[in-house]
Amino acid sequence: MTYKETEFMLKDGRKALFRSPTEADAEEMLSFIRKASGETDFLLKYQEEYDNFTLEQEKAFINGVSCNENGLMIACVVDGKIAGNCQISFNTGMKERHRASVAIGLLQEYWNLGIGTKMFGELIRAAEERGGIVQIELDFIEGNTRARHLYEKMGFRITGVKPDAIRLKDGTFRNEYMMVKKL
Repeated sequence: MTYKETEFMLKDGRKALFRSPTEADAEEMLSFIRKASGETDFLLKYQEEYDNFTLEQEKAFINGVSCNENGLMIACVVDGKIAGNCQISFNTGMKERHRASVAIGLLQEYWNLGIGTKMFGELIRAAEERGGIVQIELDFIEGNTRARHLYEKMGFRITGVKPDAIRLKDGTFRNEYMMVKKL
């Protein structure tokens, strides 16, 4: 699916643009995810896990999402740079097509500007417009209180826990929490 470009104002007065990423964004999207994963332990991969991911693979990923009616990715551009992205994936099986899952990533320098709230609003709108979606799901890692606060503000509630689902480099474990928003 592709997203119709939308411009909006950040809390600090700058303009931001939501749009579907394209092949031309592949290099910057790779740089974005590498940087974002190096800024926090709350993403599912470490920065170095993206080292072997090629530009061609990123282009294929972007094209795969944009050409698929069962998914939508939105990039947030601020001052000409990708500040974050989000994605919704719609389940297609007969027993699961009432469900969708979402994910979000945002560079630290763009936190607290309203981007995350706006991203979730657009993902929820996409689910509502699709029709037939009863619930939206996500997972978050224990200790990510900023994300949890955002998710709860957007109507998500914890529905379960996967104990010790995440193991950090230092050997410590963290739980992963499942959340659901009913539409």
